[in-house]
Amino acid sequence: MPAVPHLPRAASAVAVLALVGCGSATVGTVGSPASAKWVSPFVSTPDGGQVQTTIYYGPWQCSVAFLSRCESKCAAQGYALMGCMWLADIKGDWKGRFMLMPAEAGGRLAITHCCCDYPKAADLTWRRNTWKNSRTTFRDEWGREFGGWPSTGGINWQGHHIFDLGHGGAPLARDNVLPVPDDVHGVFNREYPACYAPGGQWLKPGPERPYVD
Repeated sequence: MPAVPHLPRAASAVAVLALVGCGSATVGTVGSPASAKWVSPFVSTPDGGQVQTTIYYGPWQCSVAFLSRCESKCAAQGYALMGCMWLADIKGDWKGRFMLMPAEAGGRLAITHCCCDYPKAADLTWRRNTWKNSRTTFRDEWGREFGGWPSTGGINWQGHHIFDLGHGGAPLARDNVLPVPDDVHGVFNREYPACYAPGGQWLKPGPERPYVD
């Protein structure tokens, strides 16, 4: 699993969830608080340290850099860019020892989705059923790495497909499913059609620092 871009105070590696359409997130932010936040327990890492994962949720309009990256991605696949959604930021904080001394490191990863003018998937029912039949196993595997799939009142959060199933997203790809609270998932679902529509807000650039911790 790829490591996030680091801002280390001591040399070490922080491995966190790496998802489709990601980019480096800006640290040191302005704006409003994120719409929701999830903080994992500390989980042991193979190097003897511990890592804690924090997810900040949007959605926000993509920065100029992310829009440009999406435009290039769509063009390389033979499609046009319709919009770009900055869905979340994932922050990893590692602590352990380096050269026998206490050490800490961390970084952030922006989770974005490029809404290219993809055709609608012809096998949507299969994709939905594949996710439905395997989501419990998927959540268990995710939880073993990140300390448990998020839930509220004992009810599991939704698994949001970053590259949506309706346009051909992979139902069980490790890098295509993000746990999302119900209210935020509702916003995502309402805004995805607008991201694929021409001339919408998701084609307009947003700030490089859209939220505060």
